[in-house]
Amino acid sequence: MNVLVVEDDVRITSFLVKGLKAEGYSTSVAYDGDVANEMVELAGADFDLVLLDIGLPGTDGRRVLEALRRKRPTVPVIILTARDDLESKIRGLDAGAADYVTKPFAFEELLARMRAALRNVDQASAQLLVVEDLRLDLLTKVAWRAGRRIELSVREWSLLEFFMRHPQQILSRAQILNHVWDLNFEPGSNVVDVYVGYLRRKLNRRDLQPMLQAVRGAGYRLLAPGPPA
Repeated sequence: MNVLVVEDDVRITSFLVKGLKAEGYSTSVAYDGDVANEMVELAGADFDLVLLDIGLPGTDGRRVLEALRRKRPTVPVIILTARDDLESKIRGLDAGAADYVTKPFAFEELLARMRAALRNVDQASAQLLVVEDLRLDLLTKVAWRAGRRIELSVREWSLLEFFMRHPQQILSRAQILNHVWDLNFEPGSNVVDVYVGYLRRKLNRRDLQPMLQAVRGAGYRLLAPGPPA
């Protein structure tokens, strides 16, 4: 279990790292918002929870939180800050933080809040599909990409679920037809192409890299977008 600690106070960071390691957690550290943003964008960076200060050098902690929610929407974030006013708490929680802890804090209480946040993720993961910045809630039947809600028809939702359960795989028209429609259409039917076209227009926005790709003569596949060229 890896925890990313984003904190510019060296003493607090040292205290957290030492305490977390004693509890069996591995840790990564960023002392300013710019480094934290780089770590969020790094494809190989792997962390299960983030402890985030708000008043950071470089990029502000709230901007880091926004980037985390876009790039890694399921990772729980606990804000650690000296700002204890109600407005700051509300803004932090509304921005997507799982919890808000004010300094000074008891380490045992922080551990308990971390365990609670991780339990909530485990419970939510059973009802959420995630491929990079694309999320699909299986209970509410709502999708988001890069934090923006995507309105889907019932058929589009079923189609997206099928693609997200098989990311990177080329799915033939026959496979899609049998799974999503569950009936035998005429061989010449273009219903798959029509609905994939609807879905592509909703997912492949101009400001984002395309995810749903046609593979000539084979079918379609959902790709996790790579870094910009």
